[in-house]
Amino acid sequence: MTVSFHKSGVDQRRGDITDYGVGKGEYYSLNAPLKNGLDDASFATLFVPIIQKAMEVYQPEAIVLLCGPDSLSGDALGKFNLSVKGHGACLGYIRSFNVPLLLLGGQGHTLGNVARCWCYETGVAVGKELNDDCPMIADDDCFAPSYKLHIEPNPMENLNTDGDIAKIKKTLLKQLSQLIHAPSVQFQDTPPISQVTEAEEEDMETR
Repeated sequence: MTVSFHKSGVDQRRGDITDYGVGKGEYYSLNAPLKNGLDDASFATLFVPIIQKAMEVYQPEAIVLLCGPDSLSGDALGKFNLSVKGHGACLGYIRSFNVPLLLLGGQGHTLGNVARCWCYETGVAVGKELNDDCPMIADDDCFAPSYKLHIEPNPMENLNTDGDIAKIKKTLLKQLSQLIHAPSVQFQDTPPISQVTEAEEEDMETR
């Protein structure tokens, strides 16, 4: 199952909310296309219930989470307005499920944002809260000019209205409701080498 929260628009070449998979993969792909100015509050209102339901229905054995710093306020190309803490809160929520997690940094187009995001979320990943006065290297331009860990959101309009967020949430929850239960695929561990019989060894050598 994939769940994606991303910028809307044909220029983004990303999934529309109607792109939910086909065939055996139907309803295993969720897309939340969002408008410019997305802030922490709007994102949390959508992220938490969707992820909660996806975890309940799909019950993954592992999660791969891609946290793109391009969604932070001030990104050179991105149009969202998330704070570092708001961004990291999503990672914290995922960790609360105690499922094996592979964390990927994702792309960003403003060096300072990328450095701050990865620094803060590495802390979140290991269960350590980093405050704004986290020691920085004085000559590290990544954190100039404030040399602080956190950034303030820009005074930009959030084009994602409460109605927009509610509509996306309702649609995605409805898509998730089409999945009756978690997959029942059985996994079998490979036996230790010591348990491989001589006949099996000869067969493997032949192959």
